[in-house]
Amino acid sequence: MWRTGRVLNLRLAGREAARLCSSNPPKPSPPSSSQSKSSPRPQAEKQRRRREREEAILSSQHITTADEELKWSEKQKIAYTTKTPPGTKKDTSLLFPSAYNPEYVESSWYQWWEKEGFFSPEQHERLPHIVDQTFSLCIPPPNVTGSLHLGHALTVAVEDALVRWRRMQGYRVLWVPGCDHAGIATQTVVERRLLREEGKRRQDFTRQEFLQEVWKWKNEKGEEIYHQLRRLGASLDWSRACFTMDPGFSRAVTEAFVRLCDCGLIYRSEGLVNWSCALESAISDIEVDSKQLSGQTMLSVPGYENKVEFGTMLTFAYPIEGQEAEVAVSTTRPETMLGDVAVAVHPDDPRYQAVHGKLCRHPFTDRLLPIITDSMVDMELGTGAVKVTPAHDHTDFLLSQRHSLPRLTVIGGDGTMRPPCGQWLEVHLFVSSKGVKRFDKLFRGKKSHAMTLPVCSRSGDIIEPLLKKQWYIHCDEMAKKATQAVEDGQLEIIPHFYTKTWKNWLSNISDWCISRQLWWGHQIPAYQVELPNSTDKQEEQWVWGRSKGEARQRAAIKYGLKPEDITLTQDPDVLDTWFSSGLFPFAMLGWPEQTTDLQRFYPNSILETGSDLIFFWVARMVMLGTELTGQLPFKKVLFHSLVRDKHGRKMSKSLGNVIDPLDVIHGVSLERLQEKVKEGNLDPREQLVAMEAQRKDFPKGIPQCGTDALRFALCSHKMQGEDISLSISQVLSCRKFCNKMWQTLRFTLGVLGNNTTPVGALEETTPLSSMDRWICSRLYSTVKQCEQAFEAFELHIVTSVLYSFWVHSLCDVYMVRSIIFTHGRSRHMAGSVLYHCVSTSLALLSPFMPFITEELWQRLQPVRPGAAAQTSLCLQLYPCSSQLEHWHFPKEERDFMLVQEVIRVARSIRAQCGMTKEKPAMWAVCSPSQAKVLLHFGSAVWTLSRISNLHIYCPHRGNDLLSVHSTPPPEGGLIGVVNHECQLHLHIQSRTNIDKQMRQLSQRKDKLVPKLKEILCRVQSPDYLTKVPAHVSVRGPISMKLHVFDNTLALNMSA
Repeated sequence: MWRTGRVLNLRLAGREAARLCSSNPPKPSPPSSSQSKSSPRPQAEKQRRRREREEAILSSQHITTADEELKWSEKQKIAYTTKTPPGTKKDTSLLFPSAYNPEYVESSWYQWWEKEGFFSPEQHERLPHIVDQTFSLCIPPPNVTGSLHLGHALTVAVEDALVRWRRMQGYRVLWVPGCDHAGIATQTVVERRLLREEGKRRQDFTRQEFLQEVWKWKNEKGEEIYHQLRRLGASLDWSRACFTMDPGFSRAVTEAFVRLCDCGLIYRSEGLVNWSCALESAISDIEVDSKQLSGQTMLSVPGYENKVEFGTMLTFAYPIEGQEAEVAVSTTRPETMLGDVAVAVHPDDPRYQAVHGKLCRHPFTDRLLPIITDSMVDMELGTGAVKVTPAHDHTDFLLSQRHSLPRLTVIGGDGTMRPPCGQWLEVHLFVSSKGVKRFDKLFRGKKSHAMTLPVCSRSGDIIEPLLKKQWYIHCDEMAKKATQAVEDGQLEIIPHFYTKTWKNWLSNISDWCISRQLWWGHQIPAYQVELPNSTDKQEEQWVWGRSKGEARQRAAIKYGLKPEDITLTQDPDVLDTWFSSGLFPFAMLGWPEQTTDLQRFYPNSILETGSDLIFFWVARMVMLGTELTGQLPFKKVLFHSLVRDKHGRKMSKSLGNVIDPLDVIHGVSLERLQEKVKEGNLDPREQLVAMEAQRKDFPKGIPQCGTDALRFALCSHKMQGEDISLSISQVLSCRKFCNKMWQTLRFTLGVLGNNTTPVGALEETTPLSSMDRWICSRLYSTVKQCEQAFEAFELHIVTSVLYSFWVHSLCDVYMVRSIIFTHGRSRHMAGSVLYHCVSTSLALLSPFMPFITEELWQRLQPVRPGAAAQTSLCLQLYPCSSQLEHWHFPKEERDFMLVQEVIRVARSIRAQCGMTKEKPAMWAVCSPSQAKVLLHFGSAVWTLSRISNLHIYCPHRGNDLLSVHSTPPPEGGLIGVVNHECQLHLHIQSRTNIDKQMRQLSQRKDKLVPKLKEILCRVQSPDYLTKVPAHVSVRGPISMKLHVFDNTLALNMSA
């Protein structure tokens, strides 16, 4: 309902062409059900981009994607077959499988975690590292109607990472699961099922009978989402699971309504609402889709046998009374002409100066209509004269207030015409439209016209603005408090650029329509009062109460009568779903009762959700929470980006492009994906686009990736920026990382299994060798970066540094070099270092990859008896830099950067020459300081560069470098440039290899240097540094690349 849409065009001459563009009224009271903020141009641009994407999908041209290029085959299907009763700890003493398999790894762990109560805040007291702090949040409650998609999976991955991180830090953590009853969506689903299976409509049941059917459906289908959450590894406290229609939650909703009524914030008034004739209910903007029409279009509309014409503008003459003249008025909605009450012109329009205040006759009904003047009319658009239909147009409603015009309702809630429609009485509105178009006497023309239709996302019906009496909430004062909370720093919004959006929207807020004409939901606790001997039934009299008895007592006091003399009838309408979900942060904790949970965990620590809910849900929670509890519902709001498909489209059921996270976890065939699309409620074109996109994206289906890989891939994207375009190839890459972790553990256990001395404690482990000191310091730096990134909620940095440490430092360097070439006490120390590096890394990764880290950590524990303070990794202390300060060797880290670059250049030369088995001798021509570093890490350079011998030559040798060779490298070798001070010379016997590298270098230069020079020319402009931040500037790196290319080529030419 508070959805960003389009701004009303108050240039009235043009607004007839877009009467169906918005369901949002102007600001004044009585308010509408919704409001919009964006202009028509962004809407049109979105529609254009959407059409382009659809055309690209349907076109025969097809660009090969990474997902198709990636070949994957399951080498060996390994299953955990040991009988483990649900909730029993998994047996990790079994033989270690040779390869990683997610099905094997993820078996049994979650049931054990849940049964042991590891996710409950009560386990906090059992932790040896507890801190006296709490961390609480709620999961954005998904609709009970459907299943989770990858957008929800991102929310779960991010929130669970934060929750597990804080729990391991010793916080008392509460993460509450929940489901939203989703009034319109659920009722629509059940109505369709009853019609399909029993041939019955809702009206064939009593209200109670229908609600029994809804509860029956909910009990059958409602657990699907909870099953998905468990498979995603979400460490939720299931003992506190909350459904918005639970008795306790329903009491909170009733209490909120009564309190807001008592303080005058809720009121009843007549206003224009978004009305779905198919549902016969007002709906919010979130249930309204915009359909862009370029011109005349025939569309299928529910309830009509034939297609209905839209996208045309018709002009009719309104004869001026007493004169031989007429006023021509154009409209895109001829059916609403039956509700015209005036014609409006601009007061300064010279064409109509003579008709100000005159009367004109309606072309169909013969009613006399006043010609009014208003500066809102745009005299340059259309004929400069517009018809005024207050009961069916938001802008006209505003005009009726300014000019005291009547409001004539001619369209009923069921979509049929109402009195006074004459010959069109009880005719469906679009049928009457055809009849109006055939009224030739005063017809002046018809032309194609672009327009935007509001369409009900649930029923496919065209939204009709209708005048209805509804319940509203005054929002102005609450919005000011919500704005002030952010400005004063009481509420922090992350990323901060949403702060401006927050302020702009709340400063232009309209009142909120909270009533819906449904059966499923919280029935409004308001009662219409019928007094004895009352004859005036036009004036409504209402009371409210927590029960009918309380309402009766209130009415008796209000009207000075005995309670038994008063007749009460409860409002049949229900409250907007967003009203109840807006209470979630405190209702889930037992409010209005002052429960222990409410006192301990409210306000929540943070709210994490998608940026598309900033208005629908977040703003409402802040306003309602502040008003009802006197406190902000949370201290921070963290918005993540939206997940889009590879074609840039937002994942949506209405587009058929949603991906069930379980399909990524377990794998799924293309045929099953296509079946799911067919089971949806898509129109033929959308279904065609969705299925073609699947054929292109997943020609062989989706391979089994596992939960850990999916979570890690989702968290690897920068959340606080551009939208996320997730490809399955990225998830598979993370699965390969899981296998790398698996093989690392196998290697580690193999090394430690040969040690006769037990592994010492972390604080007692002091690295001896240069490589041990380097890897220990790298781990310290990694932990430090994780601490900083977690605190800033930059999870993509955490995942990046953890992946880099495990793969590039631990596996590619340390494990290759240090264990193989150490003996005696050094070998034992290297084993202890390896153990703690692996164990600490598993703990660091645990919030992102809970299953594999638990499996590997449990297998690692027997190596050091008594090491585990708790039975599960998820309750271990999260590694902190203060634990590892004795492992910080910054000089080793800085020095080893040169070593890594030397190794990289040496390997690059080998690859360019096609050397596989040869191990040539290598000379490093460098400065004395660099020579010291290379000597210090000589064995690592020798091993990792795959050379037979390392010679170091310093042209300007210092006296302290006696061991350095004084002879320069022989001529005729291959040369690589590390930097301006260091060059590598590989002594190659075969001239063929040298000629091959020369050709490759020359080709690389011809290809890359022009591109680099082009970019360098652009960035060397005088204002480049003033416009581009220093951390973004590429001037230095590009200049260095050009220098390296030139030096390498020149040196090899001279050789």
